[in-house]
Amino acid sequence: MVDASRIQEHAEVIGADGVHVGTVDKVEGDRIKLTKKDSGAQIEGAMGSHEGHHHFIPLGLVADVEDGVVRLSANGDVAVAFEEE
Repeated sequence: MVDASRIQEHAEVIGADGVHVGTVDKVEGDRIKLTKKDSGAQIEGAMGSHEGHHHFIPLGLVADVEDGVVRLSANGDVAVAFEEE
């Protein structure tokens, strides 16, 4: 697992396919809390009625943190399926 201290507030979260998944609000325990305004809304139809709520991605899905970008080991659409409210 990647060192959570490397994940910065407001960092972009992208899937392995380069798709924007969200923006980091903060790290809470073993998961990343995404901002409400950008919590996976870029993945068409993926969020549905869940837009506008905080969503979380397990730190286990983080492949790397590079240049302020959190890169996931799963594609964007798969990562959204792992999100927890």
